[in-house]
Amino acid sequence: MITLPFADGKTYGVVGLGKSGRATVASLIDSGAQVFAWDDGEKSRVAIAQDFPNVTVKPIAEWNFAQMASLIMSPGIMLTHEAVRAAKKHGVEVIGDIELLYRAQPAARYIGITGTNGKSTTTSLIAHILADCGKRVEMGGNIGVPALELATLGADGIYVLELSSYQLDLV
Repeated sequence: MITLPFADGKTYGVVGLGKSGRATVASLIDSGAQVFAWDDGEKSRVAIAQDFPNVTVKPIAEWNFAQMASLIMSPGIMLTHEAVRAAKKHGVEVIGDIELLYRAQPAARYIGITGTNGKSTTTSLIAHILADCGKRVEMGGNIGVPALELATLGADGIYVLELSSYQLDLV
């Protein structure tokens, strides 16, 4: 799991509590942040509240955006969501998990694969080739492991990430 040292003592909002959102919540909590979370699906909200009792799960209209460092949107959540409008109204930056990964691991190298067809195959192949060449590689993003569940690599590592257009919009 990626540790986010810059998050300690700060407040973040996370919208979308699927795999990437859950990984984001876990990284933020483990890094000492206060987290507000929301998902439009009740099942996801209940699961986050049970698994992370320190997370504040309440409607976005009740969030105090004035105290937030950032709003983290999960992949696939439209940027027309009410949380984005509220964040922008209060001058809060709107980012995604890929941006958090980069901020936590700025010395690492990154390869991002996007497009319509063949992303997963290309991502897997690049990661495999680099690993066979003896490079320290972590593969994730929209393929398998959420970005913030990847291992810490540092300057000698390469993150190979499959990225959706939603993720690209937030880096």
